[in-house]
Amino acid sequence: MDYQLVIKLWRKSLDSEAFLSTIEADLAAALGDAVELEGFDVSAKEINFFMLTADPRPVFRKVKDVFERAGVEKGVSAAYRLNGGAQFTSLWPQRMARKFTLP
Repeated sequence: MDYQLVIKLWRKSLDSEAFLSTIEADLAAALGDAVELEGFDVSAKEINFFMLTADPRPVFRKVKDVFERAGVEKGVSAAYRLNGGAQFTSLWPQRMARKFTLP
């Protein structure tokens, strides 16, 4: 697994955070062996999901589908970097105006 994929949800865009109790199981079921889930962290402004993968683009499409089914697709941003690297490449939203960062 060469890449770390990070999916960010802005907390102010969420109606509820109840999905957190089941989302990791939903992601594991949808992604199978394509990823190694590393968990998530929650801060005052955002929730970040971390996963290792060999190919971040198709994995993100599947993650996006899971988030849409959970009703939490608003406010999503995603980026990936080489595992252990510092420079992120943005995946979503397309033409993102600001640089992807972690708290």
